Amino acid sequence: MELFLQQVLNGLTLGGVYCLVALGLTLVYGILHVPNFAHGAFYMAGAYAAFFLIERLGFNYWLAMAGAAVAVALLSVLAERLVFHPLRNAPYLHHMIASIGILLFLESGAQALWGADFHRMATPYSQILSFGDVTLPAQRLLIIVAAFVLVLLLQLFLKKTITGATIVAMAQNRDGAALVGIDANRVAMLTFAIAGVLAAMAAVLYAPINLVYSSMGHLVITKAFVIIVLGGMGSVPGAIASGLIIGFAESFGAFYISTDYKDIIAFVLLVAILSLRPEGLFRKGAY
Repeated sequence: MELFLQQVLNGLTLGGVYCLVALGLTLVYGILHVPNFAHGAFYMAGAYAAFFLIERLGFNYWLAMAGAAVAVALLSVLAERLVFHPLRNAPYLHHMIASIGILLFLESGAQALWGADFHRMATPYSQILSFGDVTLPAQRLLIIVAAFVLVLLLQLFLKKTITGATIVAMAQNRDGAALVGIDANRVAMLTFAIAGVLAAMAAVLYAPINLVYSSMGHLVITKAFVIIVLGGMGSVPGAIASGLIIGFAESFGAFYISTDYKDIIAFVLLVAILSLRPEGLFRKGAY
């Protein structure tokens, strides 16, 4: 039972990180209706921004997280204004190529500035907590709590505020939202900013465990794409549920099967579930 509970906690940790990244990706997909491959680079940029603030400027962990969130939010808005907005009437393939270009540009920039080495981010939460026979690093507990709080705040924002409702309206029907007076440009910039904040905070939470390096966003963004397809493209509840499913599947799969197959479990689940429900878990009708 202790080992089982240990895997539950590990699954919540992975699921929390995946949820935060996938939610940002889902919100952007709702506006653009194309996958933003640059989202993994924004995740990486958040980790490097926090690492710079901690190591070079002496910021504490929380101030560095806030600074990284602001920096990546601005970077995301800049990408939307300079790259995605001019392509708003272009074929969707152009958006995908542009997002890959941003990804390569940011990764090359990170390598030029910090090199290809792995870096360890300092955290004040290096203690090991014990709950009976179950042990958990304090950083992992922080990830679980922070992910839950951020997901809850995002849900309240989308459902209880007028600004959040405009994002939902744009995701449902862009033309209809414009007809009732919603500023599409403002909503697009806000959506990219929120996605950037979520990616940066996920990276800063997970970086003390997973290290900081230029290609750190590759595997996370791949899993995030699996999650949004699994949950239903553009579905926020689907992204949350699928993120937790993938987190638990990887945690239990690595323990009961083999760590060698941990990273392919998500893709096996994707094939299995889409074979039964092609539209995803939380979407009516296939697209």
